[in-house]
This record gives sequence, structure tokens and C-alpha cells, in this order.
Amino acid sequence: MLEALTQQPQDKILQLIAMFREDKRDGKIDLGVGVYKDATGLTPVMRAVKAAEKKIWEAETTKTYTALAGEPAYNAAITALILGDGFGDRAASISTPGGTGALRQAFELVKLARPGAKVWLSAPTWPNHPSMVKFLGLPMAEYRYFDVKTSGLDFAGLIEDLGQVTEGDVVLLHGCCHNPTGANLSQAEWDEVIAVLKSRKALPLVDLAYQGFGDGLDADAEATRKVAAAFDEVLIAASCSKNFGIYRERTGVLIALTSADRKAVVQGNLNFLNRQNFSFPPDHGARIVTTILEDAALTADWKAELEEVRLNMLGLREQLASELRKATNSDRFDFVADHRGMFSRLGLSEAQVVKLREEFGVYMVGDSRINIAGLNKGTVPVLAKAIASVL
Repeated sequence: MLEALTQQPQDKILQLIAMFREDKRDGKIDLGVGVYKDATGLTPVMRAVKAAEKKIWEAETTKTYTALAGEPAYNAAITALILGDGFGDRAASISTPGGTGALRQAFELVKLARPGAKVWLSAPTWPNHPSMVKFLGLPMAEYRYFDVKTSGLDFAGLIEDLGQVTEGDVVLLHGCCHNPTGANLSQAEWDEVIAVLKSRKALPLVDLAYQGFGDGLDADAEATRKVAAAFDEVLIAASCSKNFGIYRERTGVLIALTSADRKAVVQGNLNFLNRQNFSFPPDHGARIVTTILEDAALTADWKAELEEVRLNMLGLREQLASELRKATNSDRFDFVADHRGMFSRLGLSEAQVVKLREEFGVYMVGDSRINIAGLNKGTVPVLAKAIASVL
């Protein structure tokens, strides 16, 4: 049987990680993988996470299975963090292995409920979005999002394309900190998108992977909350990898908002999907998050450290934009300071990206997406000079 298998295409980011590891040069810069790094190049364990793990270790008496949907306390705490109060009677939810697991279960739910539903993705989007949609055999379409000439939104194209959505289609929206471009909708633009999708009777699926990395915890959730209030049915796939720094714990949640009288049926289907896929979800990361969010002191410390992380990335953005302005004697890259989150797409050609890697040891994805958090104050001017040299 296994002789019939053919080689699957490699993930470009994972390829980049391997190439970076094999590079023996000093001073190489990794701007590919999407993890936060501090000034020393490490991805630290947050103070509140350390403290929560100690509390869990001291109090835990069993490693038996949790519930199919995950621990109710975690689901409630993370739902409140994302949506605030007032959605409890509408929110069915399941704990998942990371945000990727939440997205996979969301697509599985769509396929279970309406197999012919078309899934609309922004152009560009995170490469795993179309990969999963194609793998599940769901119809797929794209809506314009990014203008490569301005390195900003193509909002007119976005609205025109969303006007072609048909009733029952699913539209995937990045809740904040768009991956891979870093270009985000304003709140006024969100209002217009919501109006169009309501008129088309579409189902919004919000991917919220970076809450707290853009403009702050509540500000980054504002668009998701608007969508939740505007539609009878909404899917929200969220990750705790970034804002809690627990990447390897694979901690996510899928929230399905529906009517109060349909909630039990939707919850039953979510539980069923967990059972078919992995049965009981992982618990350690979820327990860390719950412990932090149920303890006022830990919550305050976590929010303080998260804000330090956010402001550090904003500072690096401003520094990079300034250094690029000096190195190129132009305002071509000023958009970097305006983008939010971990990523920005620089608008370089693939040949220029290759040259940066081969000649300067600067590693970024082929479309010139960079992870801002892969920089520090010392490497920013190095990167700016390298970019200027390949233009």
C-alpha cells in the first residue's frame, strides 16, 4: 500500500528553518518562523506561565482524561477573554491542539453541516489555510486583500470580491495582525465588511491567532466582537501560542456562536468532531491559561509582560522603518511602522530574498514576509543595510 504514496510538497517555512540551522555563519538572522524572540534570540517562558505551572504541579492529583470538549473552565475563560461578557448562552466551544487544530475542526464542522459551502480566503493568507481547505475537499475562492504596490490594503478590491460571496459561503477573516502582510482593516472598514457579509448571508470564520500582539488585548478583539454581535452564526478559531508564549503546548479553542436553542446540538457536533479526530484534547496548556486567568495577580503579571512584548515589536517596527529610510534614502518601507503584529511583507522579489539569504545570511519566506520579532536593536541596522544592497 505505502508504495502508492508520492512525496508531498514541503512546507516552505519548515524548509527555511532547516536551512537556517544548517547555516554555519555567525550573524545569520532568522526572520522566517513565526515565534516571538527576545533581545537574546530566545523565546522565553512568561513569568505568569512559570508561576501557573508551579501551582498546577503542586495541586494536580491525576493525569486522567479531561472532557471531550476540554475543561469547561478553560473554554469559559478563553471565550470571555476573546468576546467579553454576554455571549455565554450562544457560545458552544471545544479545546483544540492549537489554533491550527481549531481551524481544522472549524472546516470539518462546515463540511459536516454544508459540504458544498465555499470557503473564501484573503489573498494572500497563511499557507496552511488553503492547504487544509483543499485537503478536506471544500470549494475555495479568494478575495483581494493586499496591494503589493502600496504594501497596504486593496480595500476596494476586497469589497468588490466579497460582493460575489453567495448565501451559505464561509469567509475567513483575520481578527487582527494579518498573516502574512501585517496590514489590517480599520474599525470603519470592518463595519463595511460586516455589512457586505450580512447582505450576502455569509458565515464569518475569524482566525484570531495574535490577540494582544497588535494594539492591545481588547483593541485586538474589537473586530471579532463586532462580528460576533452582528451575526447569528460565527466561528472563531483562536490560539494561545503567541499571547501566552506556550507554542509547544498546542493550546487553542474553537468557538461556535449560534442561537440559544441550537447551542446544545452544535456543542454535540463539536464534541463528536473532537472524538473523531483526537478524542480528548491536550490539557496542560489549557490548564496554564485557566490558572492565569482565574488568578488576579497572575492575570495582571501576564498582561504586563504581554504588553512589554507588544511594545517591543512596535519599537522594532519603528526602528526598522527609520533605518530603511536612511539606508535607501526613500520612504518606500515606511509602511513597516504602520503594520501590526509579528509580520510584514516587504515587497521584495524572490530573487532579492534569495540574495539576502545567500550573501547576508538573512532568512525570510520567499514572498518577503518577515517576522519582526526575529529582530533586535542590534540586527535592525544590519538588516536595513542588507536590504538596501539588494534593491
